[in-house]
Amino acid sequence: MNGVLKRYLSDDGSVVCSVLDGTAMIAEMEQIHQPSAVMTAALGRLSMAASLIGYGLKSIDDSVTVRIDGGGPGGVLVAVADYHGNVKSYADNNIVELPLNPQGKLDVAGAVGTEGTLYVIKDLGLKEPYAGQTALVSGEIAEDITEYFAVSEQIPTACGLGVLVDTDLTVKAAGGYLIQLLPFADEKAISQLEENLAGIRSITALLEQGMGAEEIAMLLMKGLEPNLLDESTPAYRCDCSRERTEKMLAALDDNALREMADEMPEIEVCCHFCNNKYVFTPQEIRGMCKGEKEA
Repeated sequence: MNGVLKRYLSDDGSVVCSVLDGTAMIAEMEQIHQPSAVMTAALGRLSMAASLIGYGLKSIDDSVTVRIDGGGPGGVLVAVADYHGNVKSYADNNIVELPLNPQGKLDVAGAVGTEGTLYVIKDLGLKEPYAGQTALVSGEIAEDITEYFAVSEQIPTACGLGVLVDTDLTVKAAGGYLIQLLPFADEKAISQLEENLAGIRSITALLEQGMGAEEIAMLLMKGLEPNLLDESTPAYRCDCSRERTEKMLAALDDNALREMADEMPEIEVCCHFCNNKYVFTPQEIRGMCKGEKEA
């Protein structure tokens, strides 16, 4: 199940706008993790934020990890996205039950927490990944992403994220947008953008009434004569495999591997992102020891 992600550039080249209809990909995430309603909203928003940021990376091998540690009952939330916007994510605690917030909506900030940090780690193929962090502003995630770009990357940004959860806990609609100003944006473009943002409804409301990514982008970029730059069909996608799991285990020291092999009839490794399980026999684990290979 794939989403629709479209990126537009204003006619004067000063405003970039990416819009994601992530309903299908967040529905897939919900099927895998089976979270409570508020955690579907929280993890769904973070997943789409990572997808939008990932789509802005320069190289096909680049990836971004967005991590929130807000001190809330949901624990740490992590989302990893690639150059195409494909994403995988998990939370420490998928089941959090909270009353609705004062606005009558799912209390995402209550689940995530508000006293903590947002981390953005970009693996750009360099010796060390680029890492930035900012203190959480609200725990609602979109505002925190906006703050991150303003403070850590000095890019004026507007971010909107939303997940509408149905009464049966399935995902009814999910989407997001990321708008960024380039350094030469003039006051006219900024004023037009501010006017557009002030008048727009929530992205889930627009999706629910049948609008697609292109129509939403036209509303956000009204008066800026947007041109389609590129598009993608990102999915919730985990790249784990038995081979990669074996490499991870083989990186452990020999003592840890022998201890595992001696104490367990079989060794099961479960992927946080997709819940796939990989089972290894004690004999296979012993065969990963460096000493055994050298012998």
